[in-house]
Amino acid sequence: MDKLWAPWRVKYITTILKKTKGCVFCKILKQKQDKKNFIYIRSKHCFCVLNIYPYNNGHILILPYRHVAELSKLTKQEKQDLFELLEINKTLIDKVLKPSGYNVGINLGRSAGAGYPDHLHIHMVPRWKSDVNFMPVTADTKVISQSLKTIYDLLKDAYQKRH
Repeated sequence: MDKLWAPWRVKYITTILKKTKGCVFCKILKQKQDKKNFIYIRSKHCFCVLNIYPYNNGHILILPYRHVAELSKLTKQEKQDLFELLEINKTLIDKVLKPSGYNVGINLGRSAGAGYPDHLHIHMVPRWKSDVNFMPVTADTKVISQSLKTIYDLLKDAYQKRH
């Protein structure tokens, strides 16, 4: 069996989580500084934000406003809004980044990989053929080809043009 090692993620899993008190998602929502916090869509029940520790270029999170850990605790409206935003984001990312595929997932519980297990969120990670390379192995470095600000501006602009 092959193994995919991601040594750059250990900083996120250990250091960042120890420094953060409370829910980072609830904090950024309350701040109402969407550009600073990379929140590029606010819908009726949910919002979309760039992952500031991305696995890949354009890695986003889709979350309900409510601090809810379990799918069963979401209202029908929240569930509908989450999946509508998933579909909208696929269209937006297809347009601006042109990936050849996606990883989409929800990590339920810390042992499943959830860095913030108490605030449910969907990960959407664009993928390109050959987007995994030697840099993480040889240089302990993950190459992200565009800045968060650039991706934010592209997605925000594409979303606004959509409406």
